Amino acid sequence: MLISEELLKSYGATVKHYKQGDVIFSENDTPKYYYQIIKGNIKLNHYNEEGYELIFAILDEGISVCEMLLFIDQKYPVNAVVFDQVSVLRLSKINFLQMLDDHPDISKDINKFMAERLYQKYVMLENNSSKYANVRIKGVLDYHKSFSPDQSAFSFAVPLTRKQIAAMTGLRTETVIRNIKKFEKEGILKIINGKIHF
Repeated sequence: MLISEELLKSYGATVKHYKQGDVIFSENDTPKYYYQIIKGNIKLNHYNEEGYELIFAILDEGISVCEMLLFIDQKYPVNAVVFDQVSVLRLSKINFLQMLDDHPDISKDINKFMAERLYQKYVMLENNSSKYANVRIKGVLDYHKSFSPDQSAFSFAVPLTRKQIAAMTGLRTETVIRNIKKFEKEGILKIINGKIHF
């Protein structure tokens, strides 16, 4: 958990429950709250001019959602859509910023977390610009595993379908399936009950 539930609640955070497909915030909304996932997954996505979904990230339990936008006056560039049933802690922007003023250690943790995410995002973007499908796919797997406390081999159950990996890399689903099978043969990942373990 990035910030303890008790601390967030002491500043007025409330628990909100959402069902699959619910939109927590939309592109061009003004950021008004700090969100931290208690349970479930949220995807950050965007639809291009042709209506094709681009997935930027799938966020897991304990992770905050687009918190960096609370520090600047910009609108959300993505949608936050519930991937499965989700419970989140929601804290108003003003109370969130007050909490950081009152707790400089938490502020440092948030800064470190944002810096790590930004670094991993740059690495993933660099990989996504590769003409090689395997480099793009591995970049997405590396990015999502980077948030896991356990970095040992095959410890991370990837919360993405092959279709979602395709949407994140701009590849066809068939290309992703083929490369995942190749990665399994090479011992880079394991498939357990249809789930990718990386």
